[in-house]
Amino acid sequence: MAASTAGESVIETRALTKRYGGGQLAVDGLDLTVPAGSVFGFLGPNGSGKTTTIRMLMGLIAPTSGAARVLGEPMPRATRTVLPHVGALIEGPALYGYLSGRDNLIRYDSADPAADPRTRRARVATALDRVGLTAAAGKKAKAYSLGMKQRLGLAAALLQPRRLLVLDEPTNGLDPQGMREIRSLVRELASDGTTVFLSSHLLDEIEQVCTHAAVMARGRLLTQGPVAELAAGARGRLVVTTPDPGDAARVLKERGVADLTVTDDGVTGEPPAPGTDLADLNAALVAAGVRVRGFGVERASLEDAFVALTGEGFDVAG
Repeated sequence: MAASTAGESVIETRALTKRYGGGQLAVDGLDLTVPAGSVFGFLGPNGSGKTTTIRMLMGLIAPTSGAARVLGEPMPRATRTVLPHVGALIEGPALYGYLSGRDNLIRYDSADPAADPRTRRARVATALDRVGLTAAAGKKAKAYSLGMKQRLGLAAALLQPRRLLVLDEPTNGLDPQGMREIRSLVRELASDGTTVFLSSHLLDEIEQVCTHAAVMARGRLLTQGPVAELAAGARGRLVVTTPDPGDAARVLKERGVADLTVTDDGVTGEPPAPGTDLADLNAALVAAGVRVRGFGVERASLEDAFVALTGEGFDVAG
């Protein structure tokens, strides 16, 4: 199978739908396009249809209707052709608790018909090192913490070079340092030419590491595109830092600034209407005796975009 080139779609779905027994609609008419070479964030609250979509993409379950192509091939029909080029960590790793972390990876690698047994231990050692588990390699998997199990599952996905890496909530159970390490690893893999498809309910995680994203809610796709463009579609916030927040809020309200939030060290609100001179607004604050220590409009975040799309927020910190 030839390597992907710029402009190709590594994942493409058209009207992809999954309905379970009883009429439950888990995924509803999904049209998704994942560009080659991207770090693609698949974003949505728990229960939005992300994992069901991934399971269809990987050929683990069949869609009720619609079509999916992965690496240019139809799924699930081309599962045997496609999956050797895909590394995946879905719904947490399946591990043999009585085996060590190293032996779990040896078992995984042995099940791969394309894996050269002569270099197996070297591959396993490299994968363990990349996820920071070398020191715990001899420890039985049943004694691993949730975060360590996540790392081991990621190591299994990295045993061979992959054109596509599919990660479902890869930082689940990790402490902040572990989360940073996994983000760094994802960036490294992307720089090597691997397309990374990363499902998460953490907006901050997606914004930090992803080049492109799609937003799901209640089984439906709300939007997709480059992360910067998704965030740009939402308005930012006016931020005034001052020891006189009450007076600042009064002046801003008189000047038509809406949705004001007052804190001990300042005020935030909706950006003023287009055409408003921010310098004049700042001057009005100063003229009213407000001691302005900081003034500006913060760019919109992916969280702002999500709230604008859905009218609600969800877990952004884990």
